[in-house]
Amino acid sequence: MSDSYNEGLQVRREVMGDAFVDRALGNATEFTQPLQDFVNAHAWGGVWTREGLDRQTRSLITLSALTALKCPQELKGHVRGALNNGCTVAQIRETLLHCAVYAGVPAAIDAFRAAQEVIDAWQQEQA
Repeated sequence: MSDSYNEGLQVRREVMGDAFVDRALGNATEFTQPLQDFVNAHAWGGVWTREGLDRQTRSLITLSALTALKCPQELKGHVRGALNNGCTVAQIRETLLHCAVYAGVPAAIDAFRAAQEVIDAWQQEQA
């Protein structure tokens, strides 16, 4: 594997957690494995490893994009990633609320619903 793949896999594990990454890779099929390779090398290894933005900022931008794209399932994983990166619940809430203006209220409602599920589970784990 390439350096960008290996660096990406490391960052992906740090942000999303080993269980999430192991599940994603373990569920890959012959058909979907190339997508997992692409995500590790290009998203995590090509973008998330760049200088210029810290991981908290990247997480909040990602939440914004996933809200705008109406991808609540992907958003759930990245809410956990944002929490792992040190984003606060208040920062996540404000990001999603900001999206209501620019991406639409229905998209934000779905994002809030998805985020709440992850935040509730995360808070129970922290207790």
